[in-house]
Amino acid sequence: MAQVLSVQKDLDAAEDRVSHVVVMGTGEPFDNYEHVMNFAKTINHDLGLGIGGRHITISTCGIVPKILAFAQAKTQYNLAISLHAPNNALRSRLMPINKAYPLEELMKALKVYTDLNNRRLTFEYILLKGINDQPVHADQLADLIRGINAYVNLIPYNEVDEHGYRSVDRKSAMVFYDRLMKRGIRSTIRKEHGGDIDAACGQLRAKEEKKRMG
Repeated sequence: MAQVLSVQKDLDAAEDRVSHVVVMGTGEPFDNYEHVMNFAKTINHDLGLGIGGRHITISTCGIVPKILAFAQAKTQYNLAISLHAPNNALRSRLMPINKAYPLEELMKALKVYTDLNNRRLTFEYILLKGINDQPVHADQLADLIRGINAYVNLIPYNEVDEHGYRSVDRKSAMVFYDRLMKRGIRSTIRKEHGGDIDAACGQLRAKEEKKRMG
């Protein structure tokens, strides 16, 4: 809440206001479910910041019990899923949470969510060169989410030395995007921000850790 209010204070001079909020990237929101939901309720409330529920998005790596609780809450908030892989073997390699809640359980929970809320889901998919960016991955992804009211947000990876992953080029990203679209899966490619100033995907944190360790 303090972060949003701080941003709003900066915007006041320009007579502008915070209109959209996405909760992600600072830990797993659904590991702190009650506080995150209270936060969303506060910024949504007329006596809070009055930000429309449809302009509030909560992202999760796939904590199935909390997705089911979120489904039962029947809010107007958007739900985004950090997917990043279209099969269990690869997703477990990239995201250990998949070992606890494999794709079969995740997709079943998301079906409950869409049935109860009639809301469109967002699947976040970071493209990693040579890891999850091949045509077979696009085909598997299309098969996985077909029939769900959702779209895929393809995200160029901001490279961090400590991880060793590499970003795909624009041409490769477009090939992946086109393959999804041709198979009937709505997709977008997120514009990359912050890479030039080490301000994305943990770059600043990694840089500061290296300084501390000498």
